[in-house]
Amino acid sequence: MKPHNHPRLIASGALLFASLCCWQVQADDAALYGPAAPKGSTFVRLYNASNQEVSAQVGTASLEDVGPLASTDFSFMPGGNYSAKVGSQNMSVQLGADRYYTLVNLPSGQPRLVEEKPFRNKQKALLRVQNLTDTPLSVKTADGKTAVVENVAPQSAGDREINPVKVNLALFAGNQKVSDLKPVALTRGEVVCLYVTGSSGKLAPVWVKRPLSNN
Repeated sequence: MKPHNHPRLIASGALLFASLCCWQVQADDAALYGPAAPKGSTFVRLYNASNQEVSAQVGTASLEDVGPLASTDFSFMPGGNYSAKVGSQNMSVQLGADRYYTLVNLPSGQPRLVEEKPFRNKQKALLRVQNLTDTPLSVKTADGKTAVVENVAPQSAGDREINPVKVNLALFAGNQKVSDLKPVALTRGEVVCLYVTGSSGKLAPVWVKRPLSNN
C-alpha cells in the first residue's frame, strides 16, 4: 500500500525548510560581515594623522591602538550628541543619523570631525580629497597633465567618480608638484580618501580607505 503524502504537510515542510535555509544564510552573513547597523545609525572612524599611537572613545565606540598614519573601519551607533575622547583630548560631537564621519587626530591642536558623504555607485570608484591645510590643492596624474580632483580649497573637500584603473597620481599646489602619491588600488563601489594635513611648508598626504576584511 502506497503512503499518502498530504499536500498541506508537504507545503508546511517546504516552508520550514526554506525558513531554516534563510536563517542559516543570515547567520552566515552575520559571521562574515558582522551585525547590520539598525536604521538611523551613525558611522564614525578614526584617522590618526600624528606620529604616535592613539586611542579614541566616541559614545559606545572604542577605537583603540591606532598607529601613526593609520585608520580604523567605521563603527556604528545611534545618531545623536556624544562626548568624544581622542588621546587625552575631549570634545563634543554631533553625529547625524545615516551619516558617515572621520575623526581626525591631528599632530597638534584639537581633533577634527570630518563628514564623509556616502557613495552608492557600484560601477565606479570615488576619489575624495580632504584638504585640512591652509593651501589650495589638486590631485593630478604624476606628469601634471590631467587633473583628477582640482582646486580643493583649504579646510574643504572635493571628489570625483572614476573608473577603477591603476594610475600614478601626485599632489599639486597650483602648478607646483608637492609630492608623488603612493600607489592605491581603486575598486568599484569604494571610496578612497586622500587626507592632507600640515601647512604649506610641510604637507602630509595619506590615503585613508576601509581595511580589508580578515574573513
